[in-house]
Amino acid sequence: PSLPYSCVCVCVNTVYWDTIMSKAILQVFEEYQKARVAFVQTVAELATRPQNIETLQAAGVLPLLRPLLLDTVPSIQQSAALALGRLASYSEELAEAVVTNDVLPQLVYSLSEQNRFYKKAAAFVLRAVTKHSPQLAQAVVDCGALDPLVGCLEEFDPGVKEAACWALGFIARHTGELAQSVVDAGAVPLLVLCVQEPELALKRVATSALSDIAKHTPELAQAVVDAGAVAYIAPLISNPDGKLKRQVCSCLAQIAKHSVDLAEVVVEAEIFPRIFHCLKDVDLTVRKNAASAAREVAKHTPELAQLVVNSGGAGALVDFVTEARGNNRLPGIMALGYIAAFSEALARTAIGAKSIPPLVDALVSEPEDHVRAAAAWSLGQMGRHTPDHAKALADGHVFPKLLNAYTGETSSDDLKTKAKRALKSVLEKTTHLPALEPLLSTAPPNLLKYAIQQYAKVLPNDVTARRAFVTSGALQKVQQIEASPGSKMREFINLINSCYPEEIVRYYSPGYSQSLLEKLDNFHATAVS
Repeated sequence: PSLPYSCVCVCVNTVYWDTIMSKAILQVFEEYQKARVAFVQTVAELATRPQNIETLQAAGVLPLLRPLLLDTVPSIQQSAALALGRLASYSEELAEAVVTNDVLPQLVYSLSEQNRFYKKAAAFVLRAVTKHSPQLAQAVVDCGALDPLVGCLEEFDPGVKEAACWALGFIARHTGELAQSVVDAGAVPLLVLCVQEPELALKRVATSALSDIAKHTPELAQAVVDAGAVAYIAPLISNPDGKLKRQVCSCLAQIAKHSVDLAEVVVEAEIFPRIFHCLKDVDLTVRKNAASAAREVAKHTPELAQLVVNSGGAGALVDFVTEARGNNRLPGIMALGYIAAFSEALARTAIGAKSIPPLVDALVSEPEDHVRAAAAWSLGQMGRHTPDHAKALADGHVFPKLLNAYTGETSSDDLKTKAKRALKSVLEKTTHLPALEPLLSTAPPNLLKYAIQQYAKVLPNDVTARRAFVTSGALQKVQQIEASPGSKMREFINLINSCYPEEIVRYYSPGYSQSLLEKLDNFHATAVS
C-alpha cells in the first residue's frame, strides 16, 4: 500500500535537513583543516627569514606547532616539521626549546612510521637541533634517533637518505663518543653505500659524514677504512663537482692524519699525483683540503714524505703557498715544513723548489699570527740541517724577518717561540759570516749569543773571514757587547779576540780613543815640566 502524501513529505524534509546539517558540520572541519594548513605553511614561510624568528618565538609558536606533528593530514605534519626545523636551525636557544617541548620523541617515532616526505622533514629537524652543540646532539641520541636514522639510509628515496646523512654527520662531528655511537648503530657501511649512489648531493653528504666520523680517533678512522670507504672515495678526487671534491679531500685527510698505517691505506688508493691537480682547482676550499691531505700523509715518515716529493708534491705545494692567502695557506706551509724536517735531501728538495720566498712572504705579510708561526717553523726545518741549508735561508734574507717576528710587540707568544727556535736552529748551522753581521746590532742577548758562537767557531780557522770581520766593523761591534765574566757570551768573545793581536783588540774596544787622549795629555804635561 502506498504511503500517505503527508508521510512522504515528512521523510523528504528529514533527509533534506540531515543533508544540510551534515554539510554544515563537514564545512566546519574543512575550515579547521584549511586554517591549520594556512597556519603551518605561513609559519614555515615566515621562518625562512631571520628577522621573523624572534617574533615567532615571542608569540609562542613552538607549543602550537608540536601537536600539528601528529595531525591526521600528512601535509600539515610535514609543514609543521619543516617550520620546527627552520626555527631550530636559527639558534641554539630555539633548538633547546624544541628539546624541552618534547618534540623529539614524536619526530623519532615518525621516522619509522610515516611517509618519505615526512621522514625528510623529521630528519631535517634532528639535523637542525644537533648542529649546535654536543649536548643537543646527545639529547637527540638519548631519544633513540640513531636507529631510525640509520634505517632511513636504506630507504629507496635518495632525498630521505640525504636527510639522514646530514643528521648523522652533525651528530658525529661533535665528539668521539657521539661518533662512536653512530658507528655502533651500524651507520658506516650504509654511508659507504650512499657514496656509491649516482646522486651528487647524496655522495657529498655521505662523504662528509664519514669525514666527521673519521676525524676523532684512529679507531673511528679504522672503522671507516674497514668498511671499504677509501676505495670508493679516492676515485672521486677526479670528479668535476667542486663541492664533492671538498668532502673527498677532507675525508682522506681525516683518515690519513692518525697513523702511518692509515696514511698508507690512503696512499695505496693512488691519490698521488691526482690530488695535486686539486691544488689548482677554481674552488679555494678544494685547494686547501687537498693541501691538508698531502700534509697529513707527509708528516708521518721520511718514506711517505719522499713519496709526496716523488709525485711532484714539492713544486705543487710551493705554487699553492705562493698563490693562496690567509688561513688557506696553512696546510701547504706545514706540509713543506714536514717534508723538510725529515732529512737533508728532502730539505734540499724543498729549497730547490723555491719554497723560501713564499714562506718569507707568509711570515712577513700574513695578518694571522698562527700562519706566520707556521711559516717560521717551516723555515726553521729547512735551514737546520747543514751550513748549505742555513746559507740558503741567509741568501733569502730570512734572519732579519725571523728576528722581527720574535721582537715584534704585537707578535703572539706562539709566534715568538717558533721564530726564536727557528732562528736558533739555523744560526747554529750558519758558517756564512756576512749573514750574521746585521744581528750584531739588532739581536737581543739570548739570540745574539748564537751568532757570536758561530763567529767563535769559524774565525780561528779562516784567515779571509778574520780580515773581513775587522774591515766590516764587526770586531768593533763585538767589543761593544756587554758580557758578564764567566758567561757563555764572554767565553765566545774571548775566543774571537784571541784570533787577533792584542793591540788590534784594544784599538776597537770602547774607550780606546779616550785612553789615547789621556796618554797625549800626560805626555804633554811631562814634556812641559
